[in-house]
Amino acid sequence: MSDGSSAGPLIQVENITRVFHVGGEEVRALRGVSFGINRGEWVAIIGQSGSGKSTMMNVLGCLDTPTSGRYMLNGKDVSRMSDDELAVIRNVEIGFIFQTFQLLPRETALANVELPLVYRGMPARERRERARAALDKVQLTPRIHHKPNELSGGQRQRVAIARALVSEPSMLLADEPTGNLDSATGEEIVRLFEQLHQAGHTLVLVTHEPKLAARCPRAIRLSDGQIVADGVGRDVALGTAPVVLAAGGA
Repeated sequence: MSDGSSAGPLIQVENITRVFHVGGEEVRALRGVSFGINRGEWVAIIGQSGSGKSTMMNVLGCLDTPTSGRYMLNGKDVSRMSDDELAVIRNVEIGFIFQTFQLLPRETALANVELPLVYRGMPARERRERARAALDKVQLTPRIHHKPNELSGGQRQRVAIARALVSEPSMLLADEPTGNLDSATGEEIVRLFEQLHQAGHTLVLVTHEPKLAARCPRAIRLSDGQIVADGVGRDVALGTAPVVLAAGGA
């Protein structure tokens, strides 16, 4: 993980808006969203389709920039960065975990996990050692030379998690990480997230599943581009958390 030498929360989102123009109409996907996430927190961002959670994920992952507001990540104002600067931030600060795994089908688990380090120009021996260590962390050492089509869905997601870990990022950002898995395999992945959280990793999970959000210590619920609840994951997932409307809304 990054050393996080800067003071304050790891993630600080201040009055973020995101406006899209579709067919001559203005769509306000985010409406003045503000929150902070401390180092080592495990937070779910939950909401139904159209709530703004996917847009929020793209902003947090530096895949999109806000229309207005400020996004501080590990002490850096990423909301004003160029595309090239954002590409560096994505590679260094963020470990992505996708619902569809996004693995290279012709490469082994080891080669897939090495990939972020290839982009960094790390020497082959060092990146291979780092990749092996990451795969060991997700209990997949016996499968390091298997290709994705030789792995189960849960094993593929473990490879994806190892790939996210290998760069030692500031945060892991997961998009519906159990969405393509059966319930038993999904439970295995959630337990792995619990272990990563206990080891001190910062995890942000984006989901529409109340059961997944309920397992997180904290959850933030979005609706119509605004925060409507922010509290204990179980309370937010069950709808028993106090309703809070963010300032700077509609």
